Amino acid sequence: MKTYFIILLLINFLLTGCKAQTKSEQKTVYNEDFKWTIIIPAGFDTVSTGTWANMQNRGEEAIEKTYNAQLENNSKTIFVFKSDQFNYFESNWQPFDTAVDGNYLESCQEVNSMLYGAFETQMPGAKFDSSTSTQVISGLTFQSFKVVITFPNGMIMNGLMYSRLFDKKEFSVNIMTVDRQKEKELLDSWLKSKFDK
Repeated sequence: MKTYFIILLLINFLLTGCKAQTKSEQKTVYNEDFKWTIIIPAGFDTVSTGTWANMQNRGEEAIEKTYNAQLENNSKTIFVFKSDQFNYFESNWQPFDTAVDGNYLESCQEVNSMLYGAFETQMPGAKFDSSTSTQVISGLTFQSFKVVITFPNGMIMNGLMYSRLFDKKEFSVNIMTVDRQKEKELLDSWLKSKFDK
């Protein structure tokens, strides 16, 4: 079973507390593999490799318990940034060969369904709404999955996941926020990012 960052992070929100962050300056990130340039807004700090690995491990354990299945996590992190406790911006890629892994769009639908089911299991008492669509970024079409989670205490969390197949690599960008202004900043940054063709 393949896994996605967004579900790991959502579950970690329920399991982990985070310390307050210092305010950082805006920074430009370039990824050579995808020839991708993005400007990270001010106020978002890098999450350390060790902290991120711990978060992934805890999330994977929760997913495996939900589905009684072993996860296959082959994702390679490009970056993880956060602001405060509940506002994250992450990008990763993982191998995806249609000759082995099947139809990519069908795989996206299966993952979305799996995510929704895990949300319901791991977050009893919360209300969920989700939608799928496509989004064009720098002239390229990405699959998009959005989930809105309303917790019993009234907190509303939005999760936005974007993915696209580049040859045999699936590229993903994930935005998880409770602060609507920070969500707007991250979404603007993502929508204005550039892929050199």
